[in-house]
Amino acid sequence: MTIPLEQRLKTEAGRLGFELVGIARAAPADGFASLQAWLDNGYAGEMGYMHRHAEARRHPSSILPEVRSVVMLGSCYAPEGSASDLQIARYARGQDYHDVLRQRLRQLLDWLQSQIAGCGGRGVVDTAPLLERDFARRAGLGWFGKNTMLLNKRLGSYFFLAALLLDLELEPDPPYEMQHCGTCTACLDACPTAAFPEAGQLDARRCISYLTIELREPMPEELRPGVGSWLFGCDVCQEVCPWNRKAPPTQEPAFMPKSDLAALEATDILQLSEAEFRQRFAGTALLRSRRSGLLRNAAIVLGNRGDPAALPALERAAADPDPVVAEAATWAIARIRGGRAPA
Repeated sequence: MTIPLEQRLKTEAGRLGFELVGIARAAPADGFASLQAWLDNGYAGEMGYMHRHAEARRHPSSILPEVRSVVMLGSCYAPEGSASDLQIARYARGQDYHDVLRQRLRQLLDWLQSQIAGCGGRGVVDTAPLLERDFARRAGLGWFGKNTMLLNKRLGSYFFLAALLLDLELEPDPPYEMQHCGTCTACLDACPTAAFPEAGQLDARRCISYLTIELREPMPEELRPGVGSWLFGCDVCQEVCPWNRKAPPTQEPAFMPKSDLAALEATDILQLSEAEFRQRFAGTALLRSRRSGLLRNAAIVLGNRGDPAALPALERAAADPDPVVAEAATWAIARIRGGRAPA
């Protein structure tokens, strides 16, 4: 009996380390109209690339003109907590996932081309204009939670998405039609900065992940206390999700928390030059925030902590040639000296 190509493809994907795999037909993205409304509401903030590449997200043919099928894949990452109270989103505590997943996608495409001569395809990992969550739901991988994350009964939301676009006509999997959040609003209620105007809607301008990674300007002062000790990204809405209580740990060594990231100190970060910043965080997602953003974040964390012992480091940072860093350090100094930091 001949095993169908679709099943062999899924088996190979599992062998390469993907815990989830499903196939969707290449068609216009289900959520394109919702994306347009989200952009029109201004929820993208300063993420201009979302506007510039919006039309390209309408159909995966903008990435691969001859696309016929979209293979959606999921790979879980470690949900364990950090030994440090300087908080880094779980997905960023190991090696940069882009490098790991791109290599896996190349290997999967190589395998497929060994099975089907002349098969064409392209692997993408969240940097191409593809509405990954839409196609993941269409491929049967999960449903959209109220915090907009894709949820899977087995993996919760602690998993990366990757896609392999193919010019092959593969048999698609049934889309995921159920919702399993019920009346739970834990994710919405827990957000420290009230980033959810309603269930299923995220105002990125208030999201800690946006504020600490995407935003290049000074952070709005009224949102800084809500950032707490988050240096890079945020996991709050995922941490409180019941579906993440039994999320399995990753089996990929590259995604496991790096011990040197757990040992980070905000005062040490404030002293990094541009060259030191790049060397210190090479191969990790923290490079995305750039030196300006990470040092700004470290200053805000110190201001929120309210520890006078941080004042010497902050005073040096207040003279930093980067105005974003200097402004955040000056704010933190005033907050500590004014005694307005939370207990």
